[in-house]
Amino acid sequence: MPGVTVSEPGRKIGSNAALFFRRWLANPLQMGSVVPSSPALCRRIAALVTQGPGEAVLELGAGTGVVSRALLDAGVPPERLLVLEIVPDMAEHLGRTLPGVQVLCGDAFDLGQVLPRRWHGRIGTAICGIPLVLLPIAEQRRFVEAVEAVAPGRGFLLYTYCATSPLPYRKLGLAARREAWTPWNLPPASVWRYWHDEAQAHP
Repeated sequence: MPGVTVSEPGRKIGSNAALFFRRWLANPLQMGSVVPSSPALCRRIAALVTQGPGEAVLELGAGTGVVSRALLDAGVPPERLLVLEIVPDMAEHLGRTLPGVQVLCGDAFDLGQVLPRRWHGRIGTAICGIPLVLLPIAEQRRFVEAVEAVAPGRGFLLYTYCATSPLPYRKLGLAARREAWTPWNLPPASVWRYWHDEAQAHP
């Protein structure tokens, strides 16, 4: 679903939180928190993004778009930002409020089908806001494979409210590093980077 529409002037800041909370009530397992990520966390995420010539940034589980806006503020060109959201009304909200950004409504576990073919292999950074910690390991592995299918060798960033790694990365054949932590989020949050560990994949 393309999201190149005109933003809404004068939109109240509180509307983001209200929309986010309504979606959390509807399906808590799709949402990692009852409130959107803080500006401090969004800035930390944006600072970790890399994007080469011709590459796009892919955000999975974009919610109300607070991370998306931080990415744009940090210099990611709108036409090089792809955001994916599974909830249709939130995807529509993103389309209205992120002019120039390509908004996709679909399942992150089916990236190979949802992401336009022209972007396969051209993802500089993939960012995940999906609460993967709540999923069984088989579903976590599906997610890792889905990202690898469209961004081979690039890994992904995952922001989380867990004190330790939210993924059992060794069991998933991944290496991991906590890149950032901020207490100025409710609750305090970390940003982890995961990538394929050849030693784990081929013991």
